[in-house]
Amino acid sequence: MTLTQQIFEAEIEEHLGYKKHSIEGNNTGNSRNGYNKKTIQTKFGKSEIEVPRDRNGEFEPRIIGKYEKTSNQLEEQIIAMYAKGMSTRDIEDHMRDIYGIDVSPTMVSKITDKILPMISEWQSRPLDRVYPVVFLDAIHFKVRKENRIINKAAYSVMAINMAGQKEVLGIWVGENESASFWLGVCNDLKNRGVQDILIACKDGLSGFSEAISSAFPRTEIQLCIIHQIRNSMKYVPYKYQKELIADLKKIYQALTIEEAEMSFTTFKGKWGKKHPIIVRSWENNWLELTAYFKYPYEIRRMIYTTNIIEGYHRQLRKVTKTKTAYPTDEALVKIIYLATIEASKKWTMSIKDWKNCISQFAIYFEDRLESEIAI
Repeated sequence: MTLTQQIFEAEIEEHLGYKKHSIEGNNTGNSRNGYNKKTIQTKFGKSEIEVPRDRNGEFEPRIIGKYEKTSNQLEEQIIAMYAKGMSTRDIEDHMRDIYGIDVSPTMVSKITDKILPMISEWQSRPLDRVYPVVFLDAIHFKVRKENRIINKAAYSVMAINMAGQKEVLGIWVGENESASFWLGVCNDLKNRGVQDILIACKDGLSGFSEAISSAFPRTEIQLCIIHQIRNSMKYVPYKYQKELIADLKKIYQALTIEEAEMSFTTFKGKWGKKHPIIVRSWENNWLELTAYFKYPYEIRRMIYTTNIIEGYHRQLRKVTKTKTAYPTDEALVKIIYLATIEASKKWTMSIKDWKNCISQFAIYFEDRLESEIAI
C-alpha cells in the first residue's frame, strides 16, 4: 500500500468513526462503499490511486481533493526529509504527528527508490566538451555487505566549468581504487561528451595519473600540496613538526619553480638523513606537486589544493553523519545524490577571480579553448 493510500484509509476511518470491518460500524447510518480509481500526476510520474467512498457520499479526502489531478507532494516531503539526513525514525515520528500514520523504514525506502531513475539520468547526462579544472577526491562510508560492515568510498569528480561555476560530474561507489577503476571513470566522462580537461587536481589517488594520461593525454595533473604535507607529518615527531613545516613552506610558497627547487635542495640536505621517507615522497611526486608553478597567482590558488571538493564533501558529511552504516550501495547513492542536488543549489556564483583565471587559461591553452571562448 502506498503512503497516499495509507492516508486515504486513515481519513475514511476518521470520517466514519470506526475501523474497517469493525462491529462498531453496525447501524451507524453510513459505511464504506468501495473505491474510485484515479490517476494523479506526481513529480516522479503518473500514479494510480484508489479513493475510498462512503454510502452517503459525504467523504471528501483532504490529502488529494476530489477534483485534483496532482499530488500534494507528500512523498516529496519524505524525500526532502531524507535528503536533509533525517533518520527513518525521525521521519516516522514526523508523519505520525502530522498525518497520524505509520511510515516504516521499508516504506521510506520504497518512496526514496522513486528517485533512482533520476539518479541514473543525472549520472549519464551529457557534459561540456571542455572543463578547465577538474578535482578528484574520495569520501568514505560504511556499508553492509553479506551480514558484515565494510568501508566503501564514494569517488567524486567536481569540475569548474567554462562559466567558473562548480559542477559535480558524477559519483562512483567502489571498494578499491586502481588504474582500471579510474580509467572506467575517465571513459564514462568521455562517453558523456568530455573531450578535454586542462588541469586535474587530485589527492594521492592510486592509479589516477595512469588513467588520466591514457584517456586525456594532454591533461596536466596537480597533486594536492596540503595532502602531501599531511602525509609527510605522519613521520615527524611533534617537537620537529613546526620547524619542518616552515621549511616545506619555503618550497610550495616559492615564487618560481627555480626557487622551489633550490629550497627543496636545502630541505633535502637538512632533513634527508633524519626523514628519508619524506624526501623520497616529494622527489617521486615532484612533477605533479609543482605543476602549478607555471601559472599566475589566481590559478595557483585554485589548483594547488583540493579544498574546493573537500568543501563539498563537508556538506555531504553534514547530511550523512546521522547514519552509522548504509544497508546497500543503492541507499548510499540515494543520499549522496540528494545531498549533492541540495548543495549545488547554492553554487550559482562563479568562483573568485574567475575572469582573470579564464583570461590566463585562454593564453596558456589557446589552441584547446579557441572554440570555447568567443573573441
